[in-house]
Amino acid sequence: MIEKARDAGCVICLALVLSLAAIGTASAQAYPTHPIRWIIGFPPGGPTDILVRIMGEWLQTRLGQPVVIENKPGAASNIATEAVINAAPDGYTIGSVTSANAINATVNKRTLTFDYLKQLIPVSGMSQGPSVLVINPSVPAKSIAELIAYAKANPGRINFGSPGVGSTGHLAGELFKATAGVDLVHVPYRGAAPAMTDLIGGHVQVLFDSMVSVLPHVQAGRVRALAVTSKTRSPLLPDLPAIAETVPGYEAIIWFGVGVPRGTPPGVVARLNREINAGLASADMKEKFAKLGTTPMIQTPEEFWAFSRAETAKWQTVIEQAGIKVD
Repeated sequence: MIEKARDAGCVICLALVLSLAAIGTASAQAYPTHPIRWIIGFPPGGPTDILVRIMGEWLQTRLGQPVVIENKPGAASNIATEAVINAAPDGYTIGSVTSANAINATVNKRTLTFDYLKQLIPVSGMSQGPSVLVINPSVPAKSIAELIAYAKANPGRINFGSPGVGSTGHLAGELFKATAGVDLVHVPYRGAAPAMTDLIGGHVQVLFDSMVSVLPHVQAGRVRALAVTSKTRSPLLPDLPAIAETVPGYEAIIWFGVGVPRGTPPGVVARLNREINAGLASADMKEKFAKLGTTPMIQTPEEFWAFSRAETAKWQTVIEQAGIKVD
């Protein structure tokens, strides 16, 4: 009798598991049935916003439902991340996960009310691209090696600008200081535009900025590009060396990916990953991304989260060693 009861119990458990699996599969197949909201932590018109709108148009076509972009700028994208974390985990709210999240995890540790790596589920990577190290033409350096030599001969007399304390540009500069062994003075600005203005005016001598932002100034001769911050040369600027060719191990990229609230059904995550990666593999999207100075990141959810964890740990080390704090 006991054995029969056990067997009956096993049958019931198996039936329940199969029923739940069937429901999950059906749910994923039906998804989506109404518009999807994509929250990003940056204002309209910026690189992240443009990339998301390109992908949003692709997803609308593939999923058959509108993808509504909701811009929630502020607090270095933390407001938007928190909004995604607190949204219903039903697949109808997705959010951008970026290099800013990896930095904020340490820079804003005292004030953050969430842990993005624990409270979001990864969907996919989306794009990555280098910044460009540019200098004012008055600096007598035509290469990274010459810039390092000049900085070592003039310790504490060379300023590098950034869009603000804890920004990707700031940390790219701090990593360069640490790995190249040079003493540069950080000058934070309220955004990349005023930092570039002062670089052109000679008030700061070095700046790490996005490819799209610096190229017009480089082409006009207002600033001089020395290298990209990726580990290897960028296919978008193959003649410009990577800093790592002179400073082994240096890498500071800007990246974007997609995450959803914890608890989102696995079938929904798999569907979004599949459709996003299909878009990233398309020739049309590669061309559009190239114009923005970035390349697709085709990854599984697990690969994207492993990458995000590694970036978070890397910037934690740089931030702590440099003593960077944001009040």
